[in-house]
Amino acid sequence: MALGDKAEGKTGAAQAASATQNVRIVGGVALERPFHIRRLGHFGMDVEDVELSREFYARNFGFRVADPIDFGPRLPEEERPRFAQTTGYFMRHGTDHHSFVIFPRKLRMRLLPHYNTRTTINQITWQVGSLREVVEGFDWLNGRGVKIARSGRDNPGSNWHAYPLDPDGHTNEIYYGIEQIGWDGFSKPPGMHRRDYHTTPALPHRSEYAEVMEGLAQGINVGSGNHGEEPLLETHDVGGVLLGRPFKVVKIGPVRIFVEDVEKAKDFYMRQMGLRLTEEIVWNGRRCAFLRANCEHHSLALYPIELRADLGLKADTTLFSIGMQVADYQQLKDALGFLEGRKTQIRKLPPELFPGVDYTAFAVDPDGHLVQLYYYMETIGWDGRPRPQAQRPRIDNDAWPEYVPAHGDAFCGETFMGPWS
Repeated sequence: MALGDKAEGKTGAAQAASATQNVRIVGGVALERPFHIRRLGHFGMDVEDVELSREFYARNFGFRVADPIDFGPRLPEEERPRFAQTTGYFMRHGTDHHSFVIFPRKLRMRLLPHYNTRTTINQITWQVGSLREVVEGFDWLNGRGVKIARSGRDNPGSNWHAYPLDPDGHTNEIYYGIEQIGWDGFSKPPGMHRRDYHTTPALPHRSEYAEVMEGLAQGINVGSGNHGEEPLLETHDVGGVLLGRPFKVVKIGPVRIFVEDVEKAKDFYMRQMGLRLTEEIVWNGRRCAFLRANCEHHSLALYPIELRADLGLKADTTLFSIGMQVADYQQLKDALGFLEGRKTQIRKLPPELFPGVDYTAFAVDPDGHLVQLYYYMETIGWDGRPRPQAQRPRIDNDAWPEYVPAHGDAFCGETFMGPWS
């Protein structure tokens, strides 16, 4: 900006006026854009066999189905027999209606004109702080020439959203207001899905509470929603709680993706989406970038697509991995033993590729996607600086210790709310 202003011969006063015009006030805070991403909210992938994947993620990782969704009615009736599977699943690890989504790939390729056939990622979803941020964020992104697949509000989940596409065609989502599932485990009943929106709404919009009260006044049975069941017997003592597996997924992310041009992708996620660059590395002569939404070292990692073959990863997708954080180091070790006992392939990759994370391993799902398991990630403070490389532990993937020393930010970052089951 300074170089551009100098080239145009602007005075200091003109520069200040120009900067003021570009300021957007978000919740009383002056920002460069009218929205601010708070966290990675959920993630979705498209799979070849939805039922096999649902079973894999439910039994192995403890995800529960919040709601199914049948895409079949969106097809012309004469085409429906061509598709053996038309149902997808919204799944959760906590109280958010969904943190993980699996949809049938073949059907989605048929239904969506903007579908990126080079990947199996169906959404990378970022939470913002208000409905106004979604609405004004849509207008701002659209005005800057960012392609937006759609906007509005869908059910199930009830969250307001807009879907901008990155330079590689990955579908991102900014959203507000996802449904919360409480102590009884039931999702919002279908009768409460009173209206979908196919564009952003006029503001202000009535509250979620008012919508729910209207449904209750009409006699909708609140117990008629979906109830996700635990598929395994609770036989593992996990921190004093009996669970179906010896670990608990407490957070989704980071997302790791392969891109054609790291600089171009980095520019999009920083300038348009507002993520911040934490660190860059060079591995095998290729530059990789790590960006964050909140105080975590990174919630999105960008790798040049040439590294995909070097690492022997799935060739028909740009997804490197989706992260799943467990509660502590002991659970991480126990998780790997549990998964190997269930005949799940485990891979360990060069630790240099994951700055800010120490011990980590990857489970391979039925489609060949990688699920990154880890327990710790560096947190970034007010000055935005990561831990110096010399102060990070050296990781020997062939010899994990019995226990690890505490980092200064051990157990910091986002806290999992509520009981583990």
